[in-house]
Amino acid sequence: MKDKKEVEEFYARLKNELDNTTEWPSQYLYKFIVPTDQEKIKQIETIFDNTGAVISTKTSSNGKYTSLSVEVKMKDSDAVIEKYKEVSTVEGVISL
Repeated sequence: MKDKKEVEEFYARLKNELDNTTEWPSQYLYKFIVPTDQEKIKQIETIFDNTGAVISTKTSSNGKYTSLSVEVKMKDSDAVIEKYKEVSTVEGVISL
């Protein structure tokens, strides 16, 4: 687990990069990998409820992991980062 300072620096760099490369509002593609567990997949889907997100899932060849691609229109970089923070509470999730 990264310490709080590393996490804050990561999000600050991400915000800067998003603000410098994207005109808002804009479509944004999130990609996550979670252990294949319907409860964890549902948690991520719930985070994006009522946002108009298009979510697609694909299970790995051995069935141990599921990748989720979430395409959604976001109003600004802060909204993008907020969703990453919400998803980071799901146990075992990897954000790509």
